[in-house]
Amino acid sequence: MEQTYQYAWIIPFVPLPVPMLIGVGLLLFPTATNKLRRMWAFPSILLLSIVMIFSTNLSIQQINSNSIYQYVWSWTLDNDFSLELGCLIDPLTSIMSMLITIVGIMVLIYSDNYMAHDQGYLRFFAYMSFFSTSMLGLVTSSNLIQIYIFWELVGVCSYLLIGFWFTRPLASNACQKAFVTNRVGDFGLLLGILGFYWITGSFEFRDLFKIFNNLIYNNQVNYLFVTLCAALLFAGAVAKSAQFPLHVWLPDAMEGPTPISALIHAATMVAAGIFLVARLLPLFIVIPYIMNLISLIGIITVLLGATLALAQKDIKRGLAYSTMSQLGYMMLALGMGSYRSSLFHLITHAYSKALLFLGSGSVIHSMETIVGYSPEKSQNMVLMGGLTKYVPITKTSFLLGTLSLCGIPPLACFWSKDEILNDSWLYSPIFAIIAWATAGLTAFYMFRIYLLTFEGHLNVYFQNYSGKKNTAFYSISIWGKGCSKIINKNFRLLRINNQSSSFFLKKTYRSDENLKKRNGGRPFINLIRFENKKAHLYPYESDNTMLFPLLVLVLFTLFVGSLGISFNQEARDLDILSKWLAPSIDLLHQKSKDLTDWYEFWKDAIFSVSIAYFGILLASLLYKPIFSSFKNFDLINSFVKTGPKRSRWDKILTLLYNWSYNRAYIDVFYTTSFTGSIRGFSQLTHFFDTRVIDGITNGVGVISFFVGEGIKYVGGGRISSYLFLYFSCVSVFLFVSFSRIVEFIR
Repeated sequence: MEQTYQYAWIIPFVPLPVPMLIGVGLLLFPTATNKLRRMWAFPSILLLSIVMIFSTNLSIQQINSNSIYQYVWSWTLDNDFSLELGCLIDPLTSIMSMLITIVGIMVLIYSDNYMAHDQGYLRFFAYMSFFSTSMLGLVTSSNLIQIYIFWELVGVCSYLLIGFWFTRPLASNACQKAFVTNRVGDFGLLLGILGFYWITGSFEFRDLFKIFNNLIYNNQVNYLFVTLCAALLFAGAVAKSAQFPLHVWLPDAMEGPTPISALIHAATMVAAGIFLVARLLPLFIVIPYIMNLISLIGIITVLLGATLALAQKDIKRGLAYSTMSQLGYMMLALGMGSYRSSLFHLITHAYSKALLFLGSGSVIHSMETIVGYSPEKSQNMVLMGGLTKYVPITKTSFLLGTLSLCGIPPLACFWSKDEILNDSWLYSPIFAIIAWATAGLTAFYMFRIYLLTFEGHLNVYFQNYSGKKNTAFYSISIWGKGCSKIINKNFRLLRINNQSSSFFLKKTYRSDENLKKRNGGRPFINLIRFENKKAHLYPYESDNTMLFPLLVLVLFTLFVGSLGISFNQEARDLDILSKWLAPSIDLLHQKSKDLTDWYEFWKDAIFSVSIAYFGILLASLLYKPIFSSFKNFDLINSFVKTGPKRSRWDKILTLLYNWSYNRAYIDVFYTTSFTGSIRGFSQLTHFFDTRVIDGITNGVGVISFFVGEGIKYVGGGRISSYLFLYFSCVSVFLFVSFSRIVEFIR
């Protein structure tokens, strides 16, 4: 066992050869590397699988032995300063390592098919492998400096992956927004690290905790300065985990490919902030103001994320706000001191949300094959519906993930979320009411997403066509060249606008008014019609390589909640998760959770499950298309009346809808206040630089030029004249000086 721990330091570096070899191959042998690009998925998955097996082995040993292992070596050594690098293997590290590797493997398998037709296929796998290296290095770090190094590398990978399709303006703007927002938190994190080094003189976690606790116990520190430094450390976690008020980057980050959203924006990277707070909880727990701040930010994020998800039309953005809300639950639990509950929810949510994001990617992948569906339209839930019979496996897996996130037993998130809800009553009744109400909102907006996407009738704009034998349709996919192979020579393009041009041809075509009438007058529809050629008229199920990760994540969603369930009731043993976290719980000087009495547990669970079912029922009443006229439109928006005779309920509903759809106007506030003020200040400094600083310099040059031009006409070229003028000036100067001297003597 000791030998296994000694080699734990290689965990972050195992996936690193893949991006290095891809980079060298593209640099030295670009043609061959691109031709063999599909082979790079295998080493990426293989190396990450090796890390997963190693991490699983370490986790099993920790459960059995309750041990913490740390291996360090000196990087710099001086009389006054010493910096060490190393790896720390404890329950928190092993939990995060298993999450990163298991979800990472599923995403890589999924991506091999999802990104197959993308020209950036090699770049995608290079970025993903480098991200795995950075994230594994972050969770195995043994000191704050090492965490900060990998923290920034994770931020770089996030920037590259969000802006993967950098030719799209939305994607390039989203990665810049994520980068700038995270720089705010990262600057605070750096200041907090330096502040605690000034206080304790150490970056190592164990030394830092021990020295700081002694200083607090002996009252030898400035409490205000300590609180400020702790708040700055927490700012880094706020930005990385998309907590209020630095959450604005997360929904825009959905412009990246869906596998990226599943890996870094649902299960791993956004969990880095939760990981940091959990790692530093022995530091925060002795500062009550910081614990109150953590819980306050958590409960605000819980409610804000849930309300902003209510009216979103983009399926990925709806899931993004759901992620934000669930991360708020984890942060709330950490602020309440519920270390076990927070990490339990981190585990269950990671697998359930990865399942939901990959399921949404399968839906998007299917919708992109439909005529006229651009990348923006293929993610719009209002344009979906009735997908159940076309994508049954995706629908079933998405439903299970939805039920898990709603907190329906016996799925994974029920066990963890219920613990947090019960602990909130002991901490603050107000926080508990908000947390329980948000659980109902979660069930509502998650089933809204499910119903708009899968239930009802197929809401494609050419659904009235009968699909005759000699008529078929094909859409222009965003993947590009691969789609042009099936184009038949005999086709014509129909567009419901005035004129349009084909993606493949420069010629424009007039709109077909008859088709416009038959299609209900709906706009922005591109239809490419093929004669004597069959193609897909409706969405179809994804390939097996995309469905396999969904099925594996379904198993985790069904059974991972058993980690926190006690099996040996008679012996009153601790559950597996408590055994796993025992060393960390002891470090926090907290009591391990005993086996909960089943009667008490279910009595508390009935209320939370009832709230979840109420949210599901309300969503079903509003969004399940019972009548044919109510098929797959955003009913909250359609029920809102306009005009002077609106009722008070209509006004409230309108206010709620606008609040949610416009992201609580927070982005508008940031744009007008921070972005606008910065631009105004920049314009002012630009004016000062160009008009004042450059004006003075240019003015001196212009004056010198004109003076020189004027003087050159005075000179005649005769030395006698110059001497006469010189002696005249000297005589006048001497006369004036002599007169002053005489006057002074008198």
